Amino acid sequence: MSKHFGGFAALSEVSLEVAPGERFGLIGPNGSGKTTLINCVSGALRNESGSIVFDGAEISRLPAYQRTRRGIARSFRIPRPFKTMSVLENLVVPLEYVAHRRTLHTADTWDEAMAILRQMGMAEKADSPSNLLSQVELRKLELARAMAARPRLLISDEAMAGLAGNEVDEVLKILFDLNAAGITIIMIEHIMQAVMRFSQRVICLDAGRIICEGTPAEIVKNPDVQKAYLGA
Repeated sequence: MSKHFGGFAALSEVSLEVAPGERFGLIGPNGSGKTTLINCVSGALRNESGSIVFDGAEISRLPAYQRTRRGIARSFRIPRPFKTMSVLENLVVPLEYVAHRRTLHTADTWDEAMAILRQMGMAEKADSPSNLLSQVELRKLELARAMAARPRLLISDEAMAGLAGNEVDEVLKILFDLNAAGITIIMIEHIMQAVMRFSQRVICLDAGRIICEGTPAEIVKNPDVQKAYLGA
């Protein structure tokens, strides 16, 4: 898959496969193409060449909302909740969207929203205004909003950025639990310790190309990764 912005090659013939149920890490320095790649997968951008296959179907030309309905959801690195709504109401909005593909009654929607909040350890915050949440609570709400689409593939985009060590552990536990429930997860993260703990397999991008793929142990020892990402 390739993607250009004018004469700049953001992605150059990137080819990868993520297995169902896998915990997959995506790393690379700023400007390496990570965000462009997940934007192409989620439908925010269109790749110019190559194909994207999900669950056996070619989805490269589908708009983002149709990809979501097929089971692809993502969180965003900067949480933007509906600030005038409560935490629970922030989940009801995407769940109402889900109702277009599944028959959900109003009571079922609110019950499902509460179930997601319990997954995130935020049930006690259900009635709190979202503009009063702490940084880690905003990160959890962002994941919860993605989970409201009931995805089979969750793309977690820097869900731990700016968090303290114990807060990183909280978010990691949520992601491990979601994966244990059968959700495939692609993690994009700059906190190397977190992505290495979480991932079964990692690729490193640099200048729009894959420079290394392997287990976390193999990645951290790779001299090209050390040079490009760790500044060695």
